[in-house]
Amino acid sequence: MAKTNKIVNAKIEKFNETKHFSLVRNFHLADFITLGNGACGSLSIFSSMQYLITRDETWLWRSMYFIPIGTFFDIIDGKIARWRKNASILGQELDSLADLISFGVAPAVCAFAVGMRTFVDTIVLTIFISCGIARLARYNATVAIIPKDASGKVNYFEGTPIPTSLIMVATIAYLAKTGKINENLPGGVTELFYGLSFHPFVLTYALSGTAMVSKTLKIPKF
Repeated sequence: MAKTNKIVNAKIEKFNETKHFSLVRNFHLADFITLGNGACGSLSIFSSMQYLITRDETWLWRSMYFIPIGTFFDIIDGKIARWRKNASILGQELDSLADLISFGVAPAVCAFAVGMRTFVDTIVLTIFISCGIARLARYNATVAIIPKDASGKVNYFEGTPIPTSLIMVATIAYLAKTGKINENLPGGVTELFYGLSFHPFVLTYALSGTAMVSKTLKIPKF
């Protein structure tokens, strides 16, 4: 325990440097790649917003293209960290924050952009994002005790990893390609009560969020 405290204190002292850009000085190569993932998620969100303003589908396609590019960065940052043997707590936190933007918020905003915009739809999409937050928080809190291989890579995930939301984006891409977005979303609109309504397709996001926070699902990490 004393040794652990010394390591933690050393990290704190290092991050308390008063030099200019001291935070950036502590970044490893993998951390910059992780930031690339978060940047892709941000660009996806802005592209979805541009689509809502202009109705130019070029922006919609850009919003979807940025998410798999972010996935690429998400895959290689861990490999580079293990290869260079400089994984850090900072890198772990950066990874989770970037994943939340690229695979939580960006896919939900994309769904909103293509027509899932009723009050109930936004509640479901908010639940989806919240499940992503909970999923990442649980991973950060338990990663130290999850079984790992010799290289330090975890053997399995509890619940589906948040990047699996890429499936939702791929589905939206197919719907956009076939003209089944906005007023033509599969399942149409279901009226509830007191003027509330929702698009049944948004329930796929609820299912995805539920799978992310599952305790019993154990997904092998390849």
